[in-house]
Formats: sequence, C-alpha cells, structure tokens
Amino acid sequence: MDEIGTTQQYYIAAGSSPSDDRARVLKYGRAFAVFNRYGDIEPLGMGEHGIFFLGSRHLSELVLAVWDARPLLLSSTVKSDNFVFTADLANVDVSDGDQIVVPRGTVHIVRSRFLWQDVAHEEIRIFNYGLSRLKVPLKISFAADFVDIFEVRGMRRERRGRRLEDKISEDSILIRYEGLDGELRQTRIECDSQPAQITSSGLCLEADLRAGKSTEFHLSIDCNPAARRRSVGYARAMAGAETELKAASSLFCRITSSNDRLSRWIRRSLADVEMMTLGNPETNYPYAGVPWFSTVFGRDGIITAMQMLWIAPHIAKGVLLFLASTQATEIDENKEAQPGKILHETRGGEMANLGEVPFGRYYGSIDSTPLFLMLAGAYLDFSGDLALIDHLRPHIDLALEWIDRYGDVDGDGFIEYAPHGDKGLIQQGWKDSSDSVFHSDGTIARAPIALCEVQGYVYAAKLAAARIYGTWNDPQRKAQLENEAAELRERFDEAFWCDEISSYALALDGEKKPCRVRTSNPGHCLYAGIASPERANLVAHTLVSQDFFNGWGIRTVACHESRYNPLSYHNGSIWPHDNAIIAAGMARYDHREFAGRVLMSLLDLSSAVELHRLPELICGVDRRPGQGPTLYPVACSPQAWAAGSVFMLLQACLGIAVDAKNKRITFDRPFLPQGIPQLSIQDLRIGDSRLSIFLERDTGPVRIQVIDKHGEVDAVVK
Repeated sequence: MDEIGTTQQYYIAAGSSPSDDRARVLKYGRAFAVFNRYGDIEPLGMGEHGIFFLGSRHLSELVLAVWDARPLLLSSTVKSDNFVFTADLANVDVSDGDQIVVPRGTVHIVRSRFLWQDVAHEEIRIFNYGLSRLKVPLKISFAADFVDIFEVRGMRRERRGRRLEDKISEDSILIRYEGLDGELRQTRIECDSQPAQITSSGLCLEADLRAGKSTEFHLSIDCNPAARRRSVGYARAMAGAETELKAASSLFCRITSSNDRLSRWIRRSLADVEMMTLGNPETNYPYAGVPWFSTVFGRDGIITAMQMLWIAPHIAKGVLLFLASTQATEIDENKEAQPGKILHETRGGEMANLGEVPFGRYYGSIDSTPLFLMLAGAYLDFSGDLALIDHLRPHIDLALEWIDRYGDVDGDGFIEYAPHGDKGLIQQGWKDSSDSVFHSDGTIARAPIALCEVQGYVYAAKLAAARIYGTWNDPQRKAQLENEAAELRERFDEAFWCDEISSYALALDGEKKPCRVRTSNPGHCLYAGIASPERANLVAHTLVSQDFFNGWGIRTVACHESRYNPLSYHNGSIWPHDNAIIAAGMARYDHREFAGRVLMSLLDLSSAVELHRLPELICGVDRRPGQGPTLYPVACSPQAWAAGSVFMLLQACLGIAVDAKNKRITFDRPFLPQGIPQLSIQDLRIGDSRLSIFLERDTGPVRIQVIDKHGEVDAVVK
C-alpha cells in the first residue's frame, strides 16, 4: 500500500529515523493520535507524531514540562482494549542553586488520554508524596501546523493555505487554518481549570498540594469544534466511550487458549480490529492502518472482513454495503474508475480535495472487484443473510460485467492492469510499490500486467457468484459462471506454471512473457483454489523452504531472486496478512501442518513485539537465535489486516466452515500445532444461535467438545 506513483510522489519518505520505535497510538473514528511514551507529541524524527483528523494534522506539538523540565518516565502503555493510554511520570531533581529542594520522585504524575468523537481527552493527575506543601508548576506547550498526511509522508507543496488569528479565552484557545480547498480546519484546546497563563504556544498551570494530597487537570483537544459548543468533559466522555466500546465488544465471540501468549495475541488483535472500526462514519468498516492509511481501503477492508468472517460477520456486511454504495458508475481515467469497479481508497484531506493526489475517491486496484464478489459469496455462506445479497444484486451484476468488459485489457482471457491517469499507482495489486513486479533478471515488467493471484481471485469470484445465482434460482447463469471459472483455471495452469521454479509465475507482462520469479503471490492462488492439487503441493513446499521461510514467516520474495531485499516494502519483507492467506491456502490443500508452522512463527512474532501487536510488515532478515525481529521503520501499527491474521490462521488450522443456512459449523480435520494444547471458543454466533466449544490437542486428532449451545446449531467434525 506504499502508493509509489509515477514520480515516487507517494513514497513514504524516511529522511531521518523515527523519533521512537515504541510510539503510542490511539484511534477513534476519523481521528487518530501518534505520540511518544511520555504522551508528548514532538516534531522530531520523521515528524509522524500528531493528532490527525480527516487527513490533516490538527496538533503537531503537545509537550508537558514540570518545573520547566521533562519529567522522568516510569512506565507507559495502552490498555489491552486500546482505549486509554496511561503514562506514569515523576519529577526530576529540582534545585535552588546547589541545593536540591524537591528530590526526584517526590511528585508522581499520571497522564491518561483517550479519543472519542473527534476529541482527545486528557487527564493529568498529580500526587505529592513529600512531607511538606508544594506548588508544582506545569507547562503544556502546543502547536498546530495543519499539514496534510501526504506532506507528513514526504510530499512537498508549492502553496499552502493560511493560518488565521488564534482566538484565546481565559480557559481555551481556538487555532484555525483555511485551506486552499476553502475548508476551515480548527483545533480547540480547552482546560477545565483556568490556566495561570494561556498563549498561542502553550498554557501554564499550578498544582498547590499539601503533603500526601493530589489533584487533577483535564484538557480537551477538539478537532471538530464546529460540531459542538463546549467539551462534554473528561468523566462524561469516558463513560460514553466505555459504553460504546462494551457494546461493540459484545458482537465478537471470545477465544482463549491454555497458551497465554496466544490469548494475549488474540486479545490485542481483536482490540485492534475494534479500534480500526469503532466510530467510523462507515458503519462496521475497519480503516486500513495508522498512521498512513487511516481511511477506507477496498482491498484491506475486504480481506480483513474475510479474516474475521467466522467470528464477526457484521464486519463483512459493513464492508459490502459501503463498497457497493461507492462502486464506480462511469469512466474517469484520473481516478482509474470504470463502471462496476470497486473502490481502492477514499480520503478527505486538503490535497485529496484539491486533486493534488488522486485518492479522494480512487479505483486503482485490480483485485478489489473480484475480492468483493468473493466476500459476498463467503458472507452468504457464513450468515445466511439472503436479504443483503438480494440488495447487492445490481452491484454483483455490475462487478461481474466489469471483470468481463474492462478487466481484460487486451482480450487474452486474463485480468490485467495498465495505469491510465498520470498521478495514480503504477502497480495495482496488493504489492503496489513501483518495483514489485519484475522478471528474473530484475527488469521491471511492462504493462498490461496480469498478476497470478488476481486470476485466482477471479476464479473464486465466479464460483462465489455462481453459488449466489443458485440461491436466486438462476441455474443458467450459475452454470455459465462455473464453466467460465473452469476454463480460466485451465488457461491459468497452462500460461502461469513454471517448472523451473516449482511455482506459478508472479505475472504475465504486456508481451505475455511470464515473470519467472519465486514470490509469495502464488500462495494466494492456493487460497482461491485455482491451483491444481499436484501443483499446489509444489507451491506449498516451495513457500516453506529456507529461501522463503525465515523463522518469523514467509517472505514476499525468495532470498535468491534478483530484486530480493529484506529491508524493502514488498521484495523480501514479511507481511502477516500475506502469511495468513498463504496458510489458509495451504490448509485448503491439506497442508494444515504448514499452516500451523506459520501460526507458530507469527505467535513468536507477536510475543517479540510491543503490546503483542503485529505490525503491517517486518523486514525479511533471517531470524537470529535469542534476538527479536527486524522491524520495518515506517510500518503501520496497528494495521487491520495484520490484526485479523490470527483469526484466519486459526480458521485454517481448525478447518472451520460455517453453513448458516443449515445452522452447522464444520471442523474439517482440525489441527492444533504443538504449543497450543487447548483452545476455547465461547459464544460463536451462527445466525440467531450461539455455540461454545472446547478443543484439545492430544497425540491423536484434535478433540472437540460442545460445552454450551443456545438455539438450533450443530458442530460437525470431519
């Protein structure tokens, strides 16, 4: 998702090292915040810190000083449900000349922050553990630069809008910026206690504390003050947010394991998907990732929905409804739009509004449309919600028409892409950095490009659509789609298979020459089911060979290929979602032990990274004994489809399939790897019914016991 365009203008620049490799992140709806372990927002490193709203940075600095000094950091974390950030701080030694008048650790500062409804709420609680009364001076410095997220990523603009005069009252300041798009962007910082001083650059407070006493101050940082007159206050906002979070959490089943590492990974992953979804105006649609992609992405939303389908079908429903509502209806080459095509991404920042970047509503992905159809079919299987599928009928018809009419650029029977506009993406598959599709000698493949996995998606999409047409009592259309899928499978096997690499070619270029490069892409062909069984077996063994599998997961490119670079975005890195899809593909062809190997490697990765949160990607450097993974410097964390990976991996290993129509959940030859002896799934919903299941690994097959059941639902073990 690196969005490297024709002049590399969408590349995420790293002119300096990130300011902190353990940055803290909060997100709610259209707002997110990135800051350091102190809770400070500082203009350091790559400049990625800030409070962002609708694609613009509404606060670029927020720094707390106590006695004019940065306090000591004792600890900080984000709660396991991702709701509240808390930092424990203490004063440094305070001197008067040569004498220390307040020893370090006399004053304890607890800094708490959460986001809710476009507002960052902060509490600063101060404890005096000294033996005498203290007047503790606090200074909070702030600034707002209102830069676009693409400027933070490294783009340069010839012109910007203008800062308007700040409006300062006795307890608040309103900072304003008028963009070139005519939009007024505002940030209001308000304190519940009247500051001793407030200016355009900061405010000063004083805590007057007797020995053993405490007090607190509350700040609100409102990124959308036009929507409300005053802040609701810290306590009321906290209560409202907790109620909303509890209601959202009740929609998910609960999964725990006797392996506590796995339980922690699951808990954080579920919280990450919730955080990426909660408060979004697009109901039940998870945004892609923080900080660079905190918005709707078609491909990411669909894959996250697929990963979560067996435990949270409401996400798939939200994704399908929104993508149907934004399906392209006309040709617009600058936006890569064609009738029936499914959205790639949408953004609301100043540069997108002005067309300086094409991503206001952009359709430049070759795979979102077949993936949309795959999700529609899977959702019907898992939910039995025929009413929604009936509602989507015109969108399903239009998506199929796009595949046949617009997807095949040169009429060779394969779906391919070639860039149309001059500002969009060169590569339009999930590996969309400009150097990701190449031949064995390293030369970049020329368009139009037919990616191997996209042919698999189209195959699966037509079979999914055939099942849907079967429910619509249209046997003729059903048979036609099944025949088209079978013909595509035969053509694909002939054109893409490469004996010399024991895998499918990465792609066919514009001259129909195969890119004979060993990549992870064919693993997606296994997931889609387009691979023949004997060739799927070879692909699976290739992907777990030493050239691919580095101990943390499967690389995107094998280590002896010409463009292999383990530090790159797509040419040798490791992506959790890619690994989960590959594992699901391996399990489809009865290689559940391989899927279990991937599960355990990502479990180790989760245990080695902070908060047990899988990032968007890591570097593909070989795993070294006793050392942690090599992190990728500008990876999003959290990333929705990285968070969803554990659920797809568990589904793959356990062989889970849900037949909502017949109220049945099937475990097909379930497998649990060593290290996961027991697994509990509570309140798994199938329609209006609920099921709780206990799974145990023994020397023989996995044993499954139904421990609770509400409604008519059966569990079947093959």
